[in-house]
Amino acid sequence: MINTNDLKVGMTIQIDGNIFTVLETGHVKPGKGAAFVTAKLKNLRTGSIIEERFNAGTKVEAARIEKKDMQYLYEMSGTYYFMNMETYDQIELSKDTLGDDAKFLKENLMVNITFYEGEILGLALPDKIEYVITHSEPAVKGNTSTGAMKDATLENGMTIKVPLFIEEGETVLVTTKDGKYASRA
Repeated sequence: MINTNDLKVGMTIQIDGNIFTVLETGHVKPGKGAAFVTAKLKNLRTGSIIEERFNAGTKVEAARIEKKDMQYLYEMSGTYYFMNMETYDQIELSKDTLGDDAKFLKENLMVNITFYEGEILGLALPDKIEYVITHSEPAVKGNTSTGAMKDATLENGMTIKVPLFIEEGETVLVTTKDGKYASRA
């Protein structure tokens, strides 16, 4: 059990059967009445963010989550397969579980998967991933205004905007936060 006064950013707690990670905390001592602790919490199962208010000194249950580095293997019929490189155990995740993160996956990519008592809570991608450009229109001479961009198709089929000087066959870095071009690799 964790005293609510000791809540810190990054801790994981369990409230009413749900698993939360602490995003922000604050201790409030009003002029009248008892002190209380406010916390912004992210539900690790649903991704929703809530604000919770606890009486100072109350206890909440700690949630012991486990993070494992796993390698993405392949996708078949909407099921994505990952392997633990130490134990060679494989797990399967559905497209629904992965959500938008599925579009960034490519073979042999190392990801971080979060578990709670054997239940898979989520997946964390690297901040930037390297992709090879498989198709890109050539730059048009004279079309060099500041920040000019063109469409490019990546090896995973995703289309992004890249600067005009990027050509087919080049390797680029794409940010997983917003799916945009970051730089050449």
